[in-house]
Amino acid sequence: MRGRGQVGGGASRAGTCLAAGGAPRADRGLRNGHVALSWLCLLVLAIGLGACASTPRGLLRPVAAAPGTDSVNMLAATTRAPSPDPGVLYSGERGEGVSFSNIVVSIPRNREVGTIQLPRSVPGDPATDFVVTASKLLPKSGLAEWFRSTSGRAKRVFVFVHGFNTPFDRAVFRFAQLAHDADADAAPVLFSWPSRGYLLDYSRDFDNASYSRSDLADLLRVAASSPSVREIVILAHSMGSWPAVEAVRQIALKDGGVPRKISNLVLASPDLDVGVFRRQVEDMGPKRPQITLFTAQHDRALQLSRFISRGATRLGGIDPTQEEYRAQFAGLSGITVIDLSAVNAGDRINHDLFAASPDAVRLIGDRLLQGQVVTDFDVPVPLAAAGALGSAATLLVTAPIRVFDAAATP
Repeated sequence: MRGRGQVGGGASRAGTCLAAGGAPRADRGLRNGHVALSWLCLLVLAIGLGACASTPRGLLRPVAAAPGTDSVNMLAATTRAPSPDPGVLYSGERGEGVSFSNIVVSIPRNREVGTIQLPRSVPGDPATDFVVTASKLLPKSGLAEWFRSTSGRAKRVFVFVHGFNTPFDRAVFRFAQLAHDADADAAPVLFSWPSRGYLLDYSRDFDNASYSRSDLADLLRVAASSPSVREIVILAHSMGSWPAVEAVRQIALKDGGVPRKISNLVLASPDLDVGVFRRQVEDMGPKRPQITLFTAQHDRALQLSRFISRGATRLGGIDPTQEEYRAQFAGLSGITVIDLSAVNAGDRINHDLFAASPDAVRLIGDRLLQGQVVTDFDVPVPLAAAGALGSAATLLVTAPIRVFDAAATP
């Protein structure tokens, strides 16, 4: 289990099981022994996540703000059904239409970039924990005023779409951490679809993500039409990449192109079929945003997704140096691949590297949220730095991040 109340992936036992089984492959999956081992890994992963799910219920019940803390003021748009528990706010079931809430998250200082400190009991302590200090419903008619008051001088909006197996409270706290650590000069907007928060509900989660794509498209249209918004950057994680790409594609097909205000579509560990992604991008046409992919070949969650879908390597797990993937991207300009395969941060599942790695967070804040394209000049060269593991000093090496123009020839 991870340390104090931190979230970001799965349990160490799950990582060990998947490492032992290796990356699930379609051809080996036909053999009974490998199928049994893979499903055993799936069950161990489910048990591991459940064993580490000791976080209390009701984390979103507001507590009094405390001095000496930071805060993130976000808009949450969700297709989830409301929960009768004020500390939960929204369940994992589908709601009727879209609900909007203004949520303020308090973040303790003196914490490591990429980490989330959740309370051991409710209510949490703002001095040491991520807590909510304010939460109120907003009517759709109030969005324009929220954009005006929150987008700041940059008039920029940062939209985050969470991934699979993510309850509403985890989505709120992960986005608050990312927006804070990236030092985002933008109005943070969370779009939350009805993920049930259970590993074995993969198919239902996918259906709910698909169910929500038109509502995400409508939210993006509302933001783009606001005179208080000059630029929109979308970051989608894992399965959330599906409704995000579909929403942008839908806007392009219906409106004859994507609004120029949508400058960058960032997909972190995208749980997408590579060929389907290519068709989606083609459907967007030439008036599409810059697209940035965060990939990692040691992403064990995507290895599991590959097994479940009985398909090929997922988009977030590709090796961008391989010709088969370069062929898929041939002729598609404006796609940058940031390979995090040499990075280890967070847990051993390696599915949240975009938010857990300080270098990746820096690229998001310093470059992508500024509407700029990441190049290999923006990533750090390997360097040694002093760190601490428990009470013993150790030497940590920052692994290199590789950047590729997906359409370029080898």
